[in-house]
Amino acid sequence: MNKRLAIFVSGNGTNMENLIRRIQAGQIFGAEPVLVISDNPQAGAISKAERLRVPVRIVERKNFLSKPEFENAIIRHLEASQIDLIALAGFMKILSPDFVKRYRGRIINIHPAYLPDFRGAHAIRDAFEAKVKETGVTVHFVDEGVDTGPIILQRKVPIDPQDTLESLEAKIHAVEYELYPEALRLVISGKAKFPLK
Repeated sequence: MNKRLAIFVSGNGTNMENLIRRIQAGQIFGAEPVLVISDNPQAGAISKAERLRVPVRIVERKNFLSKPEFENAIIRHLEASQIDLIALAGFMKILSPDFVKRYRGRIINIHPAYLPDFRGAHAIRDAFEAKVKETGVTVHFVDEGVDTGPIILQRKVPIDPQDTLESLEAKIHAVEYELYPEALRLVISGKAKFPLK
């Protein structure tokens, strides 16, 4: 039985598109992309998902009085599509502890830094401005913290003296497009599991 996958996005959706294309090309076995959730109606990811024939649901935070109501709307879509696994791909909302507990061990995220360094929303810029010699990419299970969950895969990315922020972003994205599919394969196959508490 294929794992029914939902991908959460807020922006351009390049990681989402890469995952869906690889699954559809048979490069990631055991997964079926059945739903894309976006909190941003202007997200470039929406047209990409539609072109790849994956249903999109837009759930905007501003349309709900509270975060629990916003998340309950997302949960209704997940349950209607019988989702087994959630992949965050540039989703810019922090999920509540209650949401994370509900889907414990079934949410993975990609982060453009070598965690635990440079957590948060501006990791590439933060690493670049810190003038460190290397950064990286991390795929991890999501727990109740921000970018603190158990790590599935990591890869280092050197920062060269001639790198600009744009060239570093390009290098990070290139690694992301390899690492996320690899990590998804490990999770689907059961080789990477959320630690039992």
